[in-house]
Amino acid sequence: MSPSGWPSPGGLFAPLSPLVEGIPFAPDAASLELLSARLDLRTASGRRLSFIAPQGDGVDYEMRIWARGEVETRPANWHDFFNALVWLSFPLSKSALNARHVESMAVPGAQHGRGRDRDALTHFDECGVIVVSSDRSLLALLRSFQWKTLFWERRLDLARALRCFVFGHATYEQLLQPFRGLTAKAVLHEVSADWLSAPLCEQLADVDRRLAGEVAAGLHADPSAFHPLPLLGLPGVTAANENAAYYDDAWQFRPGRTRRRV
Repeated sequence: MSPSGWPSPGGLFAPLSPLVEGIPFAPDAASLELLSARLDLRTASGRRLSFIAPQGDGVDYEMRIWARGEVETRPANWHDFFNALVWLSFPLSKSALNARHVESMAVPGAQHGRGRDRDALTHFDECGVIVVSSDRSLLALLRSFQWKTLFWERRLDLARALRCFVFGHATYEQLLQPFRGLTAKAVLHEVSADWLSAPLCEQLADVDRRLAGEVAAGLHADPSAFHPLPLLGLPGVTAANENAAYYDDAWQFRPGRTRRRV
């Protein structure tokens, strides 16, 4: 990403790199038009995807995407810009999330509140990350909140056997200026060593297919079931974590109950 000035603390912007290397470092509508013109992406309802300015006509955000393929995107807005980039990077998963939102909205009484399902979908849409590893012991450390062991004692193993694919557009926006306590909501997958050596484009496509299938099957419907991942613990996200004492910060690297497997 360096050729166009994009930051990438700890390599966490990698999922967007196939798109952003050729555009300016700015939330620019023209860049989105350029990127989306290269692709023929469709929603789960079969509508061609497009990014439009907010319309103010009272049509629900998710329903507009489902019925028209139009993603309302505020101009010069990083949050919405990253949302559009995630649509372009993980189109199957974003389409599946949209379809689940629309399905949940059709349930009687849904108009009185978003509900648990939609809360979970929104949490992951905003702050989700897919963590893949060929070493199940690393995933076990993450599940059991063993942060210092994971991030410091197993530091070399992280580089060898674990990857994080940020999905949440709010998280991408926050990574522009990472702050103490920045935490993502993780879904975990075990993969083979060969998977980790595949080209990035193949990894992204597989992650997208996996996540879309899980969402369509009704998984990830419990907001409390995602695994918290303190992103500033990952090597390279902040220079401060190059010291073992950094991981003694119990406010940032909190112990917690083991949660159910996701």
